[in-house]
Amino acid sequence: MFFDSRIFRRWYVGMMVVWVALFATFNSIPFLVEHWYYPAIMVLGAFVAGLTPEGGGAVAFPVLSVFLDIDRGMARDFSLMIQSVGMTSASIWILSRKQNRLASYAPVLWFVPVAFLGFVFGMNVMQGIPVYIIQALFLSLIMTFALAYIASKHRGHRDRLPNTGRLDKLMLAAILFAGGVCASLFGTGADIVLYTLLVTRFRMDEKIATHQSIMVMAAISVLGYGYRAFWDQGITDYQVRTWLCAYPVVLLMAPLGSYVLSKLKIDWMLRGIVALNIFQMVYFNLKAPTPEKIACSLGFSAVLFAVFWLTLAHMARSRQQGFGEAATTPVEPAE
Repeated sequence: MFFDSRIFRRWYVGMMVVWVALFATFNSIPFLVEHWYYPAIMVLGAFVAGLTPEGGGAVAFPVLSVFLDIDRGMARDFSLMIQSVGMTSASIWILSRKQNRLASYAPVLWFVPVAFLGFVFGMNVMQGIPVYIIQALFLSLIMTFALAYIASKHRGHRDRLPNTGRLDKLMLAAILFAGGVCASLFGTGADIVLYTLLVTRFRMDEKIATHQSIMVMAAISVLGYGYRAFWDQGITDYQVRTWLCAYPVVLLMAPLGSYVLSKLKIDWMLRGIVALNIFQMVYFNLKAPTPEKIACSLGFSAVLFAVFWLTLAHMARSRQQGFGEAATTPVEPAE
């Protein structure tokens, strides 16, 4: 059952009590009614965050930044803020499940600091990139990842990260750093790039890799929210109030997505995400179209799809070859 874990029940009740106190202090019902679209967006966004390697920002960022013309920085901050609740809630649910082995998630303890270094670097160096380039890059990232993800038979089998050599550790560190930079631009993305490496290079089980990606993005969201609030002092009262509007939605929907992931095959949901991502990309390019936007969208999409497709397809071929070798290896007769 969804609420069968005592740890998760206590977490959920405690966080709801915190929300009631914060809402009563900083927000109001009229503001919630006026900004109903924030919790509405996150019904789908948080469910996606718990169900797939894409964070809730994969829905929140493009809807706010592209569809509603909200400032790109505010859309990024909202993604971080809301994931700090939703993906943390999903992580608590995952870790409190008796059938999940905690040792499988130990690498997250060093994944997070490396990714956060990338986030800090991105916040200080990469923020001057034109908005349309950031939007095109993000939409290309989530669209091409979803297309390659659903089209490739990339299922891994390992339940934990294998012992890695120096080269593999450097590769992991580079990917995590790049994921942190993505989070500084979009509020999400670290989970997608980490997941791709885990299931391709390291042959990890799809669900374990998804869980690890969720945990990393949850931690980066919390740390990123804290960085923006206390170091940059860039979080406004308006942002806090919109966050409180969506808080209870993501608190429930993200772990619910993880619950569904544990029970069902998710191909039908992935097809819906693919359709949504394609629609977002088409809308972005048809809304006030310019040659620069279209060129960036096509260029990023071509490069990223090639990267995702080749890496996921490579794993599928390697695994099939492994099965073929196992099937054709002669069995020595017993003496």
